[in-house]
Amino acid sequence: MLVFGIETSCDETSVAIYDSNKGIIGSKISSQINIHSKFGGVVPEIASRNHLLKVKPLFDEVIVEAGISHKDLDLIGVTSSPGLIGALFVGLSFAKGLGYSNNIPVIPVNHLTGHILSAEMENEDLFPPYAGLIISGGHTHLYYVDEAYNFELLSKTIDDAVGESFDKVAKMLGFTYPGGPFIEKEALKGNENKVSYPIPMPRSDNFSFSGLKTAVLNSIKQYNKSDVAASFQKTAVDALILKVLRVLKKKNIKNLVIAGGVACNSYLRKRFDYESVKKGINVFFPSSKLCTDNGDMIAFAAYKLYNKRNFLSISGTAYDTDALIDRY
Repeated sequence: MLVFGIETSCDETSVAIYDSNKGIIGSKISSQINIHSKFGGVVPEIASRNHLLKVKPLFDEVIVEAGISHKDLDLIGVTSSPGLIGALFVGLSFAKGLGYSNNIPVIPVNHLTGHILSAEMENEDLFPPYAGLIISGGHTHLYYVDEAYNFELLSKTIDDAVGESFDKVAKMLGFTYPGGPFIEKEALKGNENKVSYPIPMPRSDNFSFSGLKTAVLNSIKQYNKSDVAASFQKTAVDALILKVLRVLKKKNIKNLVIAGGVACNSYLRKRFDYESVKKGINVFFPSSKLCTDNGDMIAFAAYKLYNKRNFLSISGTAYDTDALIDRY
């Protein structure tokens, strides 16, 4: 089966072709980071217009890279939620046009589902059931994935996502968007035990990062930039480890997938690897490319979810179909 995947939920236009026998045989991405960094964050209207300019050329390029014709495609997967509504519309419109003009079924894929399932692409020994932690600029959510690829929400952030807190703290320290890589780099020069930040809501299984941002803001003038970055990063990761491992113990879950943009952070990966071994938990991280937004994971997720027969109708649109994962 040849599956074409489209991802346009935020500021990356990405397409890919997944071959069920060979894996990914074509993948293209166009990033808008340089465009949005000058504004300190993603501007939805600009993002949508750039998706509109890029999606068709990228499709043409990936078809050539894969060495196939568009008529060879058996299935189309497209991000339908969550995301910027205008950006989602671009991907969905292209998917429906391509699908219904060539009689190819279209599967709407929840963006978070794609992130979680991406770990299976690179880990042949990973099968449900397992837990999936999504950590990104917009989400800090923990799900249970059963054998039939049903998703149960176990815990979530009640305010800011961990990635959003990295971006805002980076801005406080004078760095540009996206802030996560700057925090990680600056933290290498600092003492992570220099500033004592409290773990937000330590007794709750849900996450919270707004208070941690406030604590950082109140301490910036008292400490140097590197120590603040290192101490903030340590506390944010401490909070994730504490809550996630506690929920997994309660639910007796032994396998954990960690995905999303923040999962690129090497400090976080080392800490989770170390702590999970002590608790007898197997942790699976997608590669860095699959942690950021990409069409590869959408194509793969569509393939894995094909048997659910959850096809997009000609009148379907963003957020119409969100049954693959609990609402957040």
